[in-house]
Amino acid sequence: MVWYYILASFVVVIDQWTKWLVVKNMYLGESIPIVANFFYLTSHRNRGAAWGILQGQMIFFYIITLVVIGVIIYYLHQYGKQYKLGGIALALLLAGAIGNFIDRLLRKEVVDFFDFIIFTYDYPIFNIADSSLVIGVILVMIASFLDERKKKESTQS
Repeated sequence: MVWYYILASFVVVIDQWTKWLVVKNMYLGESIPIVANFFYLTSHRNRGAAWGILQGQMIFFYIITLVVIGVIIYYLHQYGKQYKLGGIALALLLAGAIGNFIDRLLRKEVVDFFDFIIFTYDYPIFNIADSSLVIGVILVMIASFLDERKKKESTQS
């Protein structure tokens, strides 16, 4: 169980460290090409949620995030010992939620910096916490699929 919290803590530390580096070393709006026409480090701030929706709704985000963190911790304790992949997924979700929550509490905005252009689409700029959330959701779906398949196989035998 404790390993899940260590994983989540590690991701939060990396998330906060990279955001600190961006804030300290880049001016807002600055963009550094890593792979021209594909990947840039761009100093960006978001006062909303994904894709900038719900701009400035900080009280809403505080409440929702605290509820989400509570639910994740509950499920981590319910299923973490039994389902390793599910536990890892929940640890990543927890890290992502906490990483962006820290930004909202301390900065009143979320620091984003990964900027990708995929073909001609300029994908919304994101950060480590966002990546952790997306990977966590994907792993939850995979774990759910594998669990359903396992249940189906056990009822057929």
